[in-house]
Amino acid sequence: MSFENLIKSLQDCFITEDSTPGNGCQTLQLFVDKLSESSRSSVKRSKERSLEEAAQLLRQIPEAQLRGLEEEHLLLLVRLLLSLQLEMVSISTACRKVDQMLQHLAAKVDHKLVYKETLHSFNAIVHSDQVLSLEDLQRACMYLEDSVVGREVWRESFMPMLQRVSESLPAVLQEESQRDGLICYITAKVCLQAFQLLPNEVAPLVWEENHSKEAVQRILQALIDILRQCCNRDTRLLAGTAVAMLINTASESTAAGAAAWNLLQASHPQPCQLTVGVLQVTCDPVGKDRVDRLAVSRGLLTCCRPHILLSPSHDTTQACLLLEGLFPLVYALCEEKQDCHYFAFEVLTMWLKRVKECVTDLWRMTGSRLLPDDSKLLQQLTHIIWTNAESPVEGVPEFASSAFTLLLNLYALDSEQFCDTSKTFYFTLLERLLKLPWEAKAKYHRLCALLPHVGAELVLDQYTEVSRHLLNCLSTNHLSPCGSEFYKCLIQQQRRELPVSLTEVDLAGRWANSWQPLLLEALTSEVTLLQTNSSTHLLPCTLQVFPSAVHHLLASLNPQKPGHLHAWACVLSSYRAVSGCSPWALHGSSTFKTLQLALGSADDKVRLAALNLLCCSPKTRDVPSAEEITILKEFIPQNLNCESSPFRQHLQAAVRRFLVRIRDGCLAHIRGVKGKKKEDVSHENRTDVLEQGIGFVEWLGELPYSFLSPGHSYQRKKTALLLLFAVLETCTDTWSPDKKKGQPPANIGLLIDCARQRGQWDFFCRTKQLLLISCLEDSTNEIRELSAGLLLRFFPPSFPADIAEVLETRSMQLLRSPRVQEAQMGALMMKMLLQKSGHRCSPSCTANVGRNLCVVRVLLKELEEHHLTAKADMMLSARTKPIHGVLCALQRCLLEAADDIYTTLDHSLMTKLLDLLENISLLLLAVLHGDCEARVSEKYAPPSFCDMGNAISSLISQSGGGQTDEEECVLLSEEHSLVLTCCWVSLKETGILLGSLVEKVLKESKKHSECLLTKRDLMRASDVFKNILLKCRHWGAVEGCGLGFTKFCTSLLNSSDSDLKDIPAQMLKDGLQVVQCPGSTSVTRRAAGLPMLILCVLSSEEISKARPLLALSMQTLLDTARRPLDENWDQTLDLPQVCAVHTLQALVRGAGLGAAVLQFAPAVAVLSLTLLRSPCWAMRNAALQLYSSLCSRMLGQRSSSVEAGPTQHSMSPAAFFFHYPTLQAVLLCELRGAAQHLHRPTAGAKLHLQPSLYPILTLLAHLQPGVQDSPETLLDFLPPLLQLSASPIYSVRVMASKALVAMTPPSGYFDLLLKLTSQLPGPQESCNHNRLHGQLLQMKALLDRALCSDSVCVYSVLSDDLREVVNRIHSSMWLGTTAQCCPLVRAAYLSVAGSLRRYSCETFLLQLSDRLMHDLHAPQQGLQVGLSSFHQQALHFLCADPKWACQTWESFSEASPELRLSLVTWLLDSQDWQQIDLKEVIQRVLQSNLKEALLGDSVDYRTTYLTALVSVMTSGGSALPQPLSDSELCLSECLHLLLQDLEIQKGGPEYLSQALHAASLLLSHVSDFSLKTSMLQRWCSILECQRAPEAPEVLRIVCSEALCAAGLPLINNLRDHSSLPAIMMRLINTGLYLLQDQSQEVRQKAACFASLLHHSRRGNNQRSVCIMQINQALLLLLDLLLQECWDTPGALEVLLSHLAQTDLRSVLREASPTRGSCSLYEQDEANVFAEPSVMSAHMLPYLLQMAEKSSQSSALAQTLTAWAEKNAAQVLDNLTDCEQLLPAETLSPSWLALLVDPRFHCALRGLFARAVFLLHLLKTSACTQHHCDPLSMQMRLQTVCTLLTQNGVHFTPALTATVSAEEARL
Repeated sequence: MSFENLIKSLQDCFITEDSTPGNGCQTLQLFVDKLSESSRSSVKRSKERSLEEAAQLLRQIPEAQLRGLEEEHLLLLVRLLLSLQLEMVSISTACRKVDQMLQHLAAKVDHKLVYKETLHSFNAIVHSDQVLSLEDLQRACMYLEDSVVGREVWRESFMPMLQRVSESLPAVLQEESQRDGLICYITAKVCLQAFQLLPNEVAPLVWEENHSKEAVQRILQALIDILRQCCNRDTRLLAGTAVAMLINTASESTAAGAAAWNLLQASHPQPCQLTVGVLQVTCDPVGKDRVDRLAVSRGLLTCCRPHILLSPSHDTTQACLLLEGLFPLVYALCEEKQDCHYFAFEVLTMWLKRVKECVTDLWRMTGSRLLPDDSKLLQQLTHIIWTNAESPVEGVPEFASSAFTLLLNLYALDSEQFCDTSKTFYFTLLERLLKLPWEAKAKYHRLCALLPHVGAELVLDQYTEVSRHLLNCLSTNHLSPCGSEFYKCLIQQQRRELPVSLTEVDLAGRWANSWQPLLLEALTSEVTLLQTNSSTHLLPCTLQVFPSAVHHLLASLNPQKPGHLHAWACVLSSYRAVSGCSPWALHGSSTFKTLQLALGSADDKVRLAALNLLCCSPKTRDVPSAEEITILKEFIPQNLNCESSPFRQHLQAAVRRFLVRIRDGCLAHIRGVKGKKKEDVSHENRTDVLEQGIGFVEWLGELPYSFLSPGHSYQRKKTALLLLFAVLETCTDTWSPDKKKGQPPANIGLLIDCARQRGQWDFFCRTKQLLLISCLEDSTNEIRELSAGLLLRFFPPSFPADIAEVLETRSMQLLRSPRVQEAQMGALMMKMLLQKSGHRCSPSCTANVGRNLCVVRVLLKELEEHHLTAKADMMLSARTKPIHGVLCALQRCLLEAADDIYTTLDHSLMTKLLDLLENISLLLLAVLHGDCEARVSEKYAPPSFCDMGNAISSLISQSGGGQTDEEECVLLSEEHSLVLTCCWVSLKETGILLGSLVEKVLKESKKHSECLLTKRDLMRASDVFKNILLKCRHWGAVEGCGLGFTKFCTSLLNSSDSDLKDIPAQMLKDGLQVVQCPGSTSVTRRAAGLPMLILCVLSSEEISKARPLLALSMQTLLDTARRPLDENWDQTLDLPQVCAVHTLQALVRGAGLGAAVLQFAPAVAVLSLTLLRSPCWAMRNAALQLYSSLCSRMLGQRSSSVEAGPTQHSMSPAAFFFHYPTLQAVLLCELRGAAQHLHRPTAGAKLHLQPSLYPILTLLAHLQPGVQDSPETLLDFLPPLLQLSASPIYSVRVMASKALVAMTPPSGYFDLLLKLTSQLPGPQESCNHNRLHGQLLQMKALLDRALCSDSVCVYSVLSDDLREVVNRIHSSMWLGTTAQCCPLVRAAYLSVAGSLRRYSCETFLLQLSDRLMHDLHAPQQGLQVGLSSFHQQALHFLCADPKWACQTWESFSEASPELRLSLVTWLLDSQDWQQIDLKEVIQRVLQSNLKEALLGDSVDYRTTYLTALVSVMTSGGSALPQPLSDSELCLSECLHLLLQDLEIQKGGPEYLSQALHAASLLLSHVSDFSLKTSMLQRWCSILECQRAPEAPEVLRIVCSEALCAAGLPLINNLRDHSSLPAIMMRLINTGLYLLQDQSQEVRQKAACFASLLHHSRRGNNQRSVCIMQINQALLLLLDLLLQECWDTPGALEVLLSHLAQTDLRSVLREASPTRGSCSLYEQDEANVFAEPSVMSAHMLPYLLQMAEKSSQSSALAQTLTAWAEKNAAQVLDNLTDCEQLLPAETLSPSWLALLVDPRFHCALRGLFARAVFLLHLLKTSACTQHHCDPLSMQMRLQTVCTLLTQNGVHFTPALTATVSAEEARL
């Protein structure tokens, strides 16, 4: 009987029982309902939750009532549970929960009944006539693993079941599809579990002579066959474990040991006999993949007991299985470069664990040390672990690290046992580790493991650079975790080594002496990564180990200093999280003030750190204080429009934690109150806690809706939705099956009821639902998806009928839009309708048809109409029925909304859908081909972009559209864009829909007897994919189709049906055939979709198998690419060889293949280097791209730190050539060949190009330098690299120098330097300039590496060598003078001399500097190559000395134009001029030459000059400009020239930006007041012009900088002048506009101006200015405007100009519910960040305050009266329009059209702001009351506001509060 029938029968029994059932019967009914709910649910976590609740209900039923059930009812109940258990056979946790209920019934009611029914169910498997199916095997597994009674039944029926398994295994192995499929894996799993869980039953059959051994023998033979024949690696590993578990059933160690040794021998390639007890089977020869050996060793180490692992070989009594048997095998597996390297190292780790477990017995057996220092075993283990620490195979470095730790522990035990205290091995390792460069990730893992054995003191004594290296690690992404872990291990070890008698304060003092400078430097660093990692990783572990360290840290921090505020917040946040104590008491009342400062900071990181401090607490019941709630309520509204996505995510997380504290604290309070007597609880305290908590949630639940209407910025809406998610997830009773944690508590209903009684927490009212529905038409996908998620997850399960009806109409309208995003809106709405509405889509749908089926039929009918329209008139279809919207809707409805595809589709609909998809794809491809016959063409030749353009143009002309003029237009026409978008988006959606559909159908077919898709259907689908990928060149279509094709292939390749598996395999072969066929590919674009087709198939291949398709493809592509070109090859056509190389590149880059392609890396590298010599340009280009992609894949993770440089990777040369040994000889041969050619006698006469040379050098240069223990063979690279210094190609010489550093061990740096410096020529010697230049470059590179701080300590003993190098460089001074005629050589020499400057004598520096000064100012003869490089290098050398720098700048006016440009360029590139004296000289020089520069002809020079001047004038750590020098400067002329250029827009944006900045700096120092006033007006006008959103961004940025540079000084200088208010008003208005700018940089710099102005007005010290957050800055500027300029003419206009200007009547006139989009694009707003609605809300309070001040100024009163008279009529008319458009009780299409129109909402906000302002004027001024009655207007305003709010228009709390306040004034 099925589960459904059992449920029905049981419920019928309950109904027929007593009509007044007791509580127990009700509980039983609820129990059955929960079981039914679990069965119906499709989500695993939902099933488990229902089962858990059912188990609780079952335990609540009294035992007596269970025993009192009738036998028939109890039998039904047991069968129901068994049926449910079998139904959930694939979910182990669910099966165990059902088994717990069965055990409860067996223990409390009737064990025999449960056993009998379980046996009956099990016998259905055992006594079946059929071969065991996959379902039978899964059930057998479940009974063994997850059922207690099932295991008893297994024992009872052991022999019959074993017989069935033994019959099934050989049958499974006969078919390849089953042998490599899931059924074989499950069968092996059954054997393993039987051997493991039923050893007493198995042992006699194996180890005693009997007549029943045949079954076990057949099983053993089958398992051995799986080991050797199966392709599925996981199955083979499981089979190996099963065989080992069979051996482990032996009770006698000798027999088991012999069997284990025999199994080990049987894993060799030769055929042999395997004997296990009385069983004997044949082992046939195997392939070379060694997985069988891996499986055997893994199984033996996993399963065998110690006495088996220690058993000796039959040949000798000395050798044991663990050491002499398994270790050589494991070592060999780790040495081999197989694709199962991960598992090999897993086995090595297991071997070390088992050795550690058996070490005592091993000592007893051998009588000596296991790991003496000179033992081969120790050397082998060290070698294999060390060389694989940098393996590119994922997971191997982690296993190597774990193995290293185990080895050290094992060595410690060994040393302790034999009283060896020297521990030489440890100190050797430490020395070796300290020589590794800081970039080596493995260094820190190994030091962590070594630390407990050698002690922290010794490590810190020898590792003097530890602090700097830790800072470097924390600044590098992939090194920060290991660096943090090393720091943690160090301080933990230090704590263990410190005396126990020390107090916590003393301990913290010891920590501070060692580590406080490091931590403070990291926390206050300007490097974001360093700052983040130190606060995330170092701080928590520091405070955990040394809790009192918090006082040392806080005492060292000054929140007024840069970086300290963030550090302060992080320290307190970590302290609160670690200790659980309140941080507010640490510094008294100043703590909250500092917190407010941090929360208002402009830096996102500072605000987030402060927010985390405010919100986090380790105790979730820690109710926030009233002060915390108040601060957070101020913070959230000011941070809704933050541009940073991480900030929004962290804000949501912090607010969620805050809400959890409120929720859990209030719940605890409610429970505590209920558990106490009334007199014990303070009613006032209870009320305060609940009111604060519930009130905050109410406020936060309402706040987001104020900012969800159209017209608000994406950032604000996204943040609002995230906050809304946080509220609803935390404070509703909605359970989320997709989350493991964060579910609401079971008693959340208590708090919800409490809030509802207060009239709060109405989260799901109609107006809020309408607001979220309006977000479904947002222009961004994220907002749409978030809104839909909220509606589906939290709101009522169905839409009201009126909303559903309007949404249905709207969705169909949007589906027909040519705009992709609008079509996606319609698809999302259709999905929402399907999931949330029972409203039928069509009257033709009968009642007995499910709504899912109804929706699909409607969509298919719509798709058919679109197809027919496209066939008849493609242009009409592209405009009105563009296909892709319906395809997207089908995808969402079929795949996202439908739980079971089989209830949504039937065979007829599936056939119709496939027909339509096939016909649509052929039609669209024919349109792009321009030939309807192209659809039936067998040639896979996609048209070029030119062909597609011509085809579409022809189509347009045939339709009578397009341009009529003959002039060719560069831009695509609207019609062309429509057709092209329709085609490629529809093709993309076709591929995605088809692939996802096949995936879902095949996945769910296992639950149904028949599959909706036949093989023929799947073949048709494969043809659709093949056509799109091979006949369309548009990358959007190819890439999108590839997503669906990957799902298609994965589903088929994972199928158990071999016929289905053959489909993608055959497609792959067809694709490879296309690659090999000349003429089958077309021109350009890297083989179009062909690589995608091959990549998708290969990415879908099962990872656990040997990946034969990948091997076949790689070999075919390599062979094709190697094929020589035909004699008559045509460079205008694609070549098969080029196509093969591009396909190889796609495979190498493809994330789906990952490291699987690395086994082919050497062959691919050799191929790409070889093809670089091809005569075909396309071939060379493809080969270079392939080589670049391959190098990125082989080298692994790139360092992101500044010190490592942009090309640094984390793999050393030794590790690289260990993993790719065959490449070493190839690369070395190429280098030697190139080097030898340079030394041929004729080499200098002719340039010889070796295309592979530079790529090889680049690869070597990317390797990690500084690794000491490199193999001797790598030294062979040094001679050719040294010889390549003579290359005539500049870039080769540069790259050879970098490669030389990477390939040279640190101990060889100075040997090479001595060798190179000895070859420097004298002044009279002839030399090869190329070689000399290359040698100098190599010296420079070696010196930079050798003299870095972490190497100095290593080479301090080589100071004599360094001195000799310095002397040789000094003696070659002539190389830096005019005696050397090559400027490049002179520049290279100066760079070397600069590196040795600190070691050079004063005489040398003086002589060289003097010569350089002379040479720089000497007249140049003719054009010299490299002269500018020499100038730059000479200036860098000279200006490193302040005295020579001053002399150089003093002679600026005498310098040549080229030298002047070099000087100002040096100024911008260097920071050496920051010294006070030098800076004054430079500033004076630049000012005195400014006019001459401005009058020059070169715009580039003027731009660079002004940039340098601005840089000097604004440097010094202050936000304000430095004062000008006292030199005589024609300031007014320079200012006039600058302002004139700005006014006429002369010179381009870059020059104008620098001109504006310089003019602003100069303007603030003009002394002539009349001149200053006139120029100030011009300057303000320029700012007002350039602040516009349409102006270039660089100019808007400089507008903000100009305000900071000159705005504040000018305001301060004009403090007592009458013109100040007008100037200040203009500057503040400019600041307001800039604070709303689209560019974040513009807004931040405008906020800087506001902060400076605010601090100046308060009289604060400007050097301690804390730049405030942008929204705070905006309000501060408005405050200043009102305080200082309220009576200034024009102030009212400034405020009114920021209100939304849209007229409501015009919006209503243009709005139409049927208005659709017939064009693809619409004009973007110039500033998408600006929010007129928000600004209207900001302006209203200031307008009202200005109205209040009218009594103090008659001029202001007149201005206000004039405004009221002018605008009253329009405001009243618009109010009337609002009253007329108010919606009816039901939603209408016209009202929905208005709700989604941003202009409507902006107009409403502007109208209400003006209306409230007018109302206020009417109340305060009698002269304006004749326009209308204030009371009447108040009533109308209140009515309109209320009705709009009820119908989806949500005003900000400030606006509604203002309206209410105005009402109260009446």
